[in-house]
Amino acid sequence: MNGYIAGFALGLSLIMAIGAQNAFVLRQGLTRRHVFWVCLICSVSDAVLIAAGVAGMGAAIAAMPVLSNAALWGGAAFLLWYGARAFRSAWRGGQSLEAAQGRAGGLSATVLTALALTWLNPHVYLDTVVLVGSVSAQYPSRLAFGLGAVTASFVFFFSLGYGARLLLPVFVRPRAWQVLDIGIGLVMWGIAASLVAEALG
Repeated sequence: MNGYIAGFALGLSLIMAIGAQNAFVLRQGLTRRHVFWVCLICSVSDAVLIAAGVAGMGAAIAAMPVLSNAALWGGAAFLLWYGARAFRSAWRGGQSLEAAQGRAGGLSATVLTALALTWLNPHVYLDTVVLVGSVSAQYPSRLAFGLGAVTASFVFFFSLGYGARLLLPVFVRPRAWQVLDIGIGLVMWGIAASLVAEALG
């Protein structure tokens, strides 16, 4: 039980910080479009990566610099593109909650974006596979630790996705959407910049 609680606490602390994935889940929750599928994709993806880390794949990935560099540059390029889209949306302005709901992409586009924001971000691998995997080795039951971390992912993403509707009164105003899009753009570009710096350093 101690391992499960420790895994839950670590998993929650790693994903609570605002990031590309969380910003996307928040936006989908606000528009109430494909929320279940987005939350499920993010949670299951985390579960797969955590399982890989607990199984000992963290050391193997750390020993493959070519793969790590490719992931860094690919992830940075995608985040730059997505951030540019958010800035363009903020620049155009005039978006209301109703307009955002009407303009939201279809299920296939939403699923692809959720997968890309998860699997093209090298920091996800560092947090789940490498960090969670290495910490789990310190506990007698690595399985319990991993299950705790997986539970944290499901609790967090579904709470964020479905809890976003509590902010709906704020986002009936177009200005709030501009602020959100600027924030999303800054998060995406900030993460991209850190990836480029890591690749060059």
